[in-house]
This record gives sequence, C-alpha cells and structure tokens, in this order.
Amino acid sequence: MFQHWSIKLSRHYFCFAVLLSFLNVYQVDSVAIYTNTYAVHVEGGKEAADAVATMHGFINMGEIVDNHFHFIDHRQRRKRYVQPSRDRHYHLRSHPHVKSFEQQTLKSRTKRGGLPGIEPDSKLTFIDPDWRATWYLNRGNHRDMNVIPAWEQGYTGRGVVVSILDDGLEKNHPDLETNYDSKASYDVNDHDNDPQPRYDFRNENRHGTRCAGEVAAEANNNVCSVGVAYNANIGGNTELIYKQEISIGTSYQHH
Repeated sequence: MFQHWSIKLSRHYFCFAVLLSFLNVYQVDSVAIYTNTYAVHVEGGKEAADAVATMHGFINMGEIVDNHFHFIDHRQRRKRYVQPSRDRHYHLRSHPHVKSFEQQTLKSRTKRGGLPGIEPDSKLTFIDPDWRATWYLNRGNHRDMNVIPAWEQGYTGRGVVVSILDDGLEKNHPDLETNYDSKASYDVNDHDNDPQPRYDFRNENRHGTRCAGEVAAEANNNVCSVGVAYNANIGGNTELIYKQEISIGTSYQHH
C-alpha cells in the first residue's frame, strides 16, 4: 500500500516538475537575458579603461566610441543570465573613473519583410523584349543575382538615387529617360550638368549608358530589358577623357 502511494506521489512530483520547467522556460522567453559583456564609459582613454578592467576582472576589448569601451567579464563561466550581475555592477559603479555602464542583453532579431506601406508582388511579369535573355537576373536555381525575391517584397529601388561615373549617359535613352535625374548628373569636362556622351565615328562613349541600364532601366515599357533597381533614379557623371582626346589636346598645345 505504501509502495503504491509512493509511486503515485512520484508521478505527481514528476508532472509538477515538468510543469515548473515549462513555466520557467516560458518566463525566460518573456524577460531580458543578460550577457557577460558591458558597455562602460571611462574617462581618461584606453589606459584608464585597461586599469579599470584589470582591477575588477574584466577584459577591455577596445573602444566603441569616444571613451566608451567594450568589457567582457571573463570570470563568469556562463554567458547568459536571467538576472543582472549585481556584484559586478557594484564594482563598476563604485569606481571613480567609471561614469556609466550598461550590461548588454540579448536582442531578438527577425528577418525583415517587405517595405512598410508597399504590397508585396509575388507575380512579377515583364513585357520588355530582352527580359528573357537577362540571365543574370532570371536564371533561377541560385544561378543569378537573386533579386527577384527582393522585388517581390517591394525592393525595386524606389526612393534611391544612383549616379554612374563613366564616359557619359544618354539622358534621353528610351529605357532611361523616365528614371533620369539631372540633379545626380555632372560633366566634369564641360562643367555643366549634362552627362550626354561625346559621339565620335568609333561610337566608343557608350559604356556609361550601358551601366546605367543595368542599374535602372525602366520596367514594362516594352524596351530592351529591366534594371536591377528599375524604380531608382539614375544620373551620370562624365569623368573619363580618352587618351586620344588628351593626345590631340597636347598636340594643339605644342603647335
């Protein structure tokens, strides 16, 4: 009879222990978890911070910003606590060179979704004729730049301004004119904000326009393909002067 009740009590205690364990886990998830790292404000620079750390059993890992240092409590074997280390707080608070400190806590990180206020688009379609040939954007199976998932979350470059430093930009190109931004453009050679490239018989000054198209070519305008940030604003800075132009200018100087 005694053995029977003993078994029943053991079962009850086991269930109670499991319940307590569950409650403790739940509680830990709902409160701050403290680490063995500290942000400490010490006046006097690195030497003073090293002295404070050595005196109280910390390791000074370096300066975070001016006179604020990253301390690690190497005396503590555990790196996670549900309560702050009050004795360590006392030592730091009582030191005359310590102006303030904060024991660091774990921060919850979650993968962000789409941009606020923008509805994700999981059915992207493009009518641009060369879209299918733009393999570096649409190949799939981890063989492209993986931008389509970003587009589907609303990240298409809207609100971003990009300026291409190259040999010029055709601002009236049909795939760029909608996204063109004159405020992001400048011609260093002619000292104006017109990045139109210099045309010559070899038609070499087109690299900047191509780069701009790869960045911000307009989507669904039935022209060429799609830029990686097709809603971004695009500008051009003409900074490249070809060797031929330099040599011609030099020859004129000699004559």
